[in-house]
Amino acid sequence: MKQKKREITIYDIASELNVSPSTVSRALKDHYSIGKEMIEAVKKLARERGYRPNHIAASLRKNKTNTIGVMISWINRPFISSMISGIEEEASNAGCNVIISQSHDSYEHEIANARALYNSRIGGLIVSLAMETRKYNHFSTFLENDIPVVFVDRVTDDLNCDKVVIDNFAAGLMATNHLIEQGCKRIAHIGGAQHRSIYKQRAEGYMEALRRNNMEIDESLMLSGVMLNSEEGYRMTEHLMSLPNPPDAIFSANDTAAVSAIQYAKHNGIKIPQKLAVMGFNNDPISLIIDPPLSTVSHPAVDMGKIAARQVLKHREHKDIITSETITLKTDLIIRESTLRKKR
Repeated sequence: MKQKKREITIYDIASELNVSPSTVSRALKDHYSIGKEMIEAVKKLARERGYRPNHIAASLRKNKTNTIGVMISWINRPFISSMISGIEEEASNAGCNVIISQSHDSYEHEIANARALYNSRIGGLIVSLAMETRKYNHFSTFLENDIPVVFVDRVTDDLNCDKVVIDNFAAGLMATNHLIEQGCKRIAHIGGAQHRSIYKQRAEGYMEALRRNNMEIDESLMLSGVMLNSEEGYRMTEHLMSLPNPPDAIFSANDTAAVSAIQYAKHNGIKIPQKLAVMGFNNDPISLIIDPPLSTVSHPAVDMGKIAARQVLKHREHKDIITSETITLKTDLIIRESTLRKKR
C-alpha cells in the first residue's frame, strides 16, 4: 500500500535552512525583522517543498476561526441559494470562509448541525430555522461563548439576537389587495406552518386585506402545509377546488406551491386567471417559466444574506454590543399574467 506523503511544516523548512521555526514563520509573513534575502530563501524553499500554511491550526490556537457557519433548511430552494450567495460574497470580502449545513426542515437535524458547527469552532452563525423547530436551546452554547448568532427570514423572538427579515404582514396585505383589485371575490390562502412567524404574518396580512375590503374570512379557504412543497401545493389546491363553493383566487405563501396550483388548474381545464387567479411569494426563477407566468412578491434574498453576514462580522469586531437589532427590508409586487384579469 502506498504510504501517504507527510505534510511539510515550518520545522522542516527551518531545519533545511538551519534557522529557527520562528524565523521561518516571520519570513513567510514578510515581517520587518527578517532580511529580504532570508524572506526570499524561505519562500523559495517553501514553494519547492509544497509547504501549505495551516490556517485552521493557527485559528484554533487563537480559539476562534474566520469561518461563519450557516444553517438553512434546503440548499436547493432558489431563495435559500440566493441568500447563501449574498452571505458568501460578504464573508469573502472580509476574508472569512463559510460552512453550510442543511436541516431538511428537521428539528433533530438542526440540533445535530448546531453541535457540529460549534465543534468546528466557527466565529459566527447565521440561521434560517427549520420548519419543525419550536425550541431554541441548541443556540445557547453559541451565545454563552460570545459567538454571534444572526437569524434571517425564518427567525425567533425568543432569543436576544439580530434578525434580518422582510415585512411579511405588509407583503401579505399587498398581495391580497392586488387580487381584490383584480375583481377576485373568494380568495384562498395556502400557507406554511403557522408557528413560523413568516407564514403566520403573511396569513395575517391576507386576513387584514379581506377585513379592510369588508370581505368574509372563510377558514375553509385557509390551509397550511408542513413543508409547503410542490406535492402539498397540488394537494391543497385540489382540496380547495373540490369545495362546493371553490375560490376564484389563491394567494400562496411561496412560489413552489403557487406553481403547483397553476399546474393543477391546467390539468383540470381551469382557466388562469379568468377562473382562478394565482399569486405566489419569493420571485423564484420558476415563476417566469410556468405558463402563464406567476405574479409574486419579491424577496430580497441576496441582500438579506449580505446584511446577515455584515451583522455577524460587526458583532465579532465589537463584543461590547449587547442589544439586538432587527433589520427589515422592503418587498414589491411583481405582477404577471397569472393574476391579471384587468388590463393595466
